[in-house]
Amino acid sequence: MGESIWHEAVDLITPYIVKISSPIGSGTGFLFAYSGNRATCGIATAGHVVNHPHQWHQPIRMRHFLSGEEVFLKEEDRAIVLDAELDTAAIVLPKPAMPLPEDLIALAPEGMYLKQGVELGWVGFPVVSPQNLCFFSGRISAYLNEDEVYLVDGVAINGVSGGPAFTLNASGGITLAGVISAYVPNRATGEPLPGVCMVTDVSQLQVVVATFKSFDEAKEQEASASLSSPQVEGI
Repeated sequence: MGESIWHEAVDLITPYIVKISSPIGSGTGFLFAYSGNRATCGIATAGHVVNHPHQWHQPIRMRHFLSGEEVFLKEEDRAIVLDAELDTAAIVLPKPAMPLPEDLIALAPEGMYLKQGVELGWVGFPVVSPQNLCFFSGRISAYLNEDEVYLVDGVAINGVSGGPAFTLNASGGITLAGVISAYVPNRATGEPLPGVCMVTDVSQLQVVVATFKSFDEAKEQEASASLSSPQVEGI
């Protein structure tokens, strides 16, 4: 995939991107779902980005990158649906005033996966430049079917967690492959060496969010289980 095409892909994904901040850190998120009546939306991110404020009833701040507009969400203002095994989360909230796109970006069909060698791009807010939306890319090394995780030969660092991983489809649009979860370094020699990026699927969360008829219903079904400590290094 040529450089100019990736530039177009970044332009397409940028309106969907938000930065998520909590009292202990920050990560990346993106609009990926609306409820059936479109009064409620779902912002996808990595589970470990929001697990601490979720468990400790702390607020989170969400800033729409393109417009700079922010919303401050106390516990009662949002519902968080966590998938502990996949390290994914959906922040469900009444559709905010920030200018989020009306049309959603297609997700890779549930039960199907991209082949080895396919190049993915992803974006996020790395701690080395936390105010800038940065682009990364890499090729799929493997898909772990039992874990619903892609291993991607590319770099991701703290602050990029929760960002969307995507590719261009045949029609020239974007297809979402999943959410950036972690970077797993190679420690075979005792020292951390370059490793692989982990991209996890969000299709199950999309289905959950779409079934909510109202924010109150989402709040009632809010996940309460703590996210178990991952066996990889979260970013």
